[in-house]
Amino acid sequence: MAEAADFQGTSPSPARRWLRRTASLLAGAPLLAGLLQLPGAQSAGAALQDAPEKASGSRTVAVAVDSLSPGVLGDGDTLTVSGTVTNNGEQAVTDARVDLRLGPELTTRSVIDSAAERTGYLPGADGSALGGKYVTKIDKLAPGVARHFSISVPADKLHLGDDGVYQLGVSLSGSTAAQSWEHVLGIQRTFLPWQPEEAEPRTKTTFLWPLVSTVHMTAETGPGEQQTPVFLDDDLAQEISPGGRLDQLVSLGRGLDVTWVVDPDLLASVDAMTGSYRVRGDGDTTTAGTHQAVAKQWLAQLQQAVAEKEVVALPFADPDLASLAHNGTSVTGSLSQLKAASDVAATTVQTVLHVSPSTDFAWPVEGAVDPSIVKVATSAGADKVIARSDSLKENGGLWYTPSAARPIGGGTTAVVADAGLSTAFQGDLTKASSATLAVQRFLAQSLELNLQTSKQRSIVVAPQRMPTSGQAQAMASALTALQGGTWSQAQQLTAAARAKPDPDATTKIPSASSYRSALRRQQLPRSAFQQIATTQDKLDNFQVVLTDESRVATPFGRAMNREMSTSWRGRATPASTFRQDVEGHLATLSDQVRLIEKSDTKLSGRSATIPVTVQNNLVQGVDHLVLRLTSTNSTRLKIGGKTFDEQPIAVSGGHSQTVKFTTSANVNGQTTVVAQLYTQDGRTYGAPVTFDVKVTEITAAVMLVIGGGVLLLVLAGFRMYTQRKRAAARTAGDDGSDGAHETEGDAENPQGPAERLSEQSGTDARTDDPQQPSDPAPDTAAENTGPSGTGERVDR
Repeated sequence: MAEAADFQGTSPSPARRWLRRTASLLAGAPLLAGLLQLPGAQSAGAALQDAPEKASGSRTVAVAVDSLSPGVLGDGDTLTVSGTVTNNGEQAVTDARVDLRLGPELTTRSVIDSAAERTGYLPGADGSALGGKYVTKIDKLAPGVARHFSISVPADKLHLGDDGVYQLGVSLSGSTAAQSWEHVLGIQRTFLPWQPEEAEPRTKTTFLWPLVSTVHMTAETGPGEQQTPVFLDDDLAQEISPGGRLDQLVSLGRGLDVTWVVDPDLLASVDAMTGSYRVRGDGDTTTAGTHQAVAKQWLAQLQQAVAEKEVVALPFADPDLASLAHNGTSVTGSLSQLKAASDVAATTVQTVLHVSPSTDFAWPVEGAVDPSIVKVATSAGADKVIARSDSLKENGGLWYTPSAARPIGGGTTAVVADAGLSTAFQGDLTKASSATLAVQRFLAQSLELNLQTSKQRSIVVAPQRMPTSGQAQAMASALTALQGGTWSQAQQLTAAARAKPDPDATTKIPSASSYRSALRRQQLPRSAFQQIATTQDKLDNFQVVLTDESRVATPFGRAMNREMSTSWRGRATPASTFRQDVEGHLATLSDQVRLIEKSDTKLSGRSATIPVTVQNNLVQGVDHLVLRLTSTNSTRLKIGGKTFDEQPIAVSGGHSQTVKFTTSANVNGQTTVVAQLYTQDGRTYGAPVTFDVKVTEITAAVMLVIGGGVLLLVLAGFRMYTQRKRAAARTAGDDGSDGAHETEGDAENPQGPAERLSEQSGTDARTDDPQQPSDPAPDTAAENTGPSGTGERVDR
């Protein structure tokens, strides 16, 4: 921001304001002269800065303004100020009273800031007490004791002058044993905007209302058709439950004229909670999520809140643009991740909220920009970058705050949010006193900005991404008062971006060296983007073999978007753990499709088949895989007549497939064989399986032994045949003449009766002779060489 009183040598403000403020300065000249003549007087700022921070002097009593109503005072209103006073000193305060002190009009925004930061009582600068009946009397305030006060005064009793911002002090005066005279022992300053009549023109104010959270969902999903999501924790349920941070933002923002800035990942996460989901516990355990009703209620309230309101969708998971610009662009594929996050944003918001969001805006952290950040921010399709005035500083001598829109070249518009207004609600605002001071300071800055010039301007307020409940409540109070005031009117962000830019406003993007070191230290390192690229490469290799790749492409794609989230700033360890979990879960799924380990094999013969089994433990089938079997010594052993052979693989979910390869041996010895799966584009998939094949060649000596055995078998068979033929002939003779047949038989067969009986029974007399064994079959006997069906169940 730039204005006349803030910088020496700048142009004066318009005549109307200049004359009025000159008169105020002249009226205060005697007071300033009196201050300079005080004994031991010195620079007020230096004196206060050097004063010790202890409960003494005008800091003895702490004064807290818990409520100031109305925040914007108008004609006929009654101002009510209430709060507490606490004695932090060591002595009791007697005859104490709480007064209102109307200070001088504060004519510049920098003076307002100075007054807000000043502590202790400064005579003259803090004005005179109203006195009369507009006091709260306290007879005695003991050490450590707090007392409540409330003072109401009609607006006309304040005798306010022209439109402007007035300092309002609440002080406690009294005496102590050490200082028995009445003096100020404590004071708190706040601001009273005074604009009783409608301003002409009004400032057009755009207030961004962010709905952003940290990362909650993992890449893990259940095995069923519903793919039950798994959450890191149950913190999101707390945020959207009644009274939670996100619940407060929705309920408060519903009645305000704001532009909703939404992270689609938050919507997707809450939407996932409306169904079945699980939450990680200790170790690898998960428990069933139980907050479906809360998620449904929050989404329903949000849908009502954004109806007919402007919604701006950030890229999915709100990627850290500065980290990407400074550390990620040198890593291949990082910008593609940003593009993917941008492409899915609109669809997610439309699906969940049933509104069409704007995706034209990029919002770097705290609006800090440099050329590389702008380049990255616009690379995914956004043509408007939300910057902040403490980054894109005015250097042209402007004495007023210009409109937000600035053309910065290349068809890109920088929408410069006002730093003073955007940072008004930071810090701990859980106490009512802190919130009240923040609200009044915001209103004072807004009115002072309007009074700078007669030009109508479009001003943008971009608060912190994740305001707490207390900060959100203070923001809502300030906006309610602002929208009920007389100098501002609400405007949408897209309208502010289209507003006519001020020709004198700066359009020069600061250099990379100007990027604040505190922000740079919180960035994601280059190693984070390298790990994301590695995970993406593994995902690409895995999903091409699946029959339904969307089951992994979507959860892992969104998980990698989450790895780039702005919410990881300042949380390096959790960010690294999340990236490792994503990559580890992907590896676990990939390993479900693998080759079964195989023991060493013996081949007794010149040819045989070798079976190799592929197992698929996924719930879906795999296809587009090739199994290659390679011999490391093709001279000794060939696979399919060459060094290697390969066959296509398709395995149903939960099944295995055995593939048989024909081999041929040339010489004796042992050969190492490698089985490896490949994708159809030639990339290896999974770990190889290696085993040894021992080839036993058939020698000439062995062949002679086998031949001799065969010859003996043939001779034995021939003898048995002739013997049975003779026996049959004798049986035929016995049918004609028993004696003749018997005599003839005895003549023909001189053997004894027992031998004849043996012959007649058809039994060889040498049945006890050892039999010659046949050649044993090889370890891998010839089989059907066709692949087995995919319907074989995995034997576990």
